[in-house]
Amino acid sequence: MKGLTVRWSLAEAPEGVEAELAAYVEGTSHAKFTGMSGLQFKTWRMRAGEWFEGVYVFASDEARAAFEESFTAGAADAPGSAIIGSAPVLIEPCDVLAVAEGWDGFSPVARDEG
Repeated sequence: MKGLTVRWSLAEAPEGVEAELAAYVEGTSHAKFTGMSGLQFKTWRMRAGEWFEGVYVFASDEARAAFEESFTAGAADAPGSAIIGSAPVLIEPCDVLAVAEGWDGFSPVARDEG
């Protein structure tokens, strides 16, 4: 599986950015990537005051390369960059060796308050 990590620093981001990012993921980004051709899954991760990132897993090298090229070209203007106030600090392809689904299963929700 072909992964891609895109990370922004939140160290210099405006106050309240974490709530704005969560609302963006829930209201816009989740729907954008749900059902995207070539994408196996995407997760959004955040450590308040530290970083926000998207982790993508693609079905093929070609799908990852196409997305990476397109995203990198417009990274400074991406919605995450606009919300945070800066471009990503990391755009890094990787190999995903395995994905395990636990007993409680996978829930493809935009926001889990649990």
